[in-house]
Amino acid sequence: MIEALKSDEIVNKVGGRFKLTALIQKRWLELMDGARPLVERGNMTDLEVVVQEILQDKIAIDYEASGLNQPE
Repeated sequence: MIEALKSDEIVNKVGGRFKLTALIQKRWLELMDGARPLVERGNMTDLEVVVQEILQDKIAIDYEASGLNQPE
């Protein structure tokens, strides 16, 4: 299991577990469809790449376009 998913930092960064799951799923599909990673891949899996992209603020939920309230 990815250690970063055990901490609340990543959950709080996007505003909750469900939003985090949705963001991970969307980005994971993009990577599987051939999108380029926004971080150095090294020997990371696609899931690990997505988590690192979130932690490094490379991807986030577009709250303005989605109509969701941004977390504080």
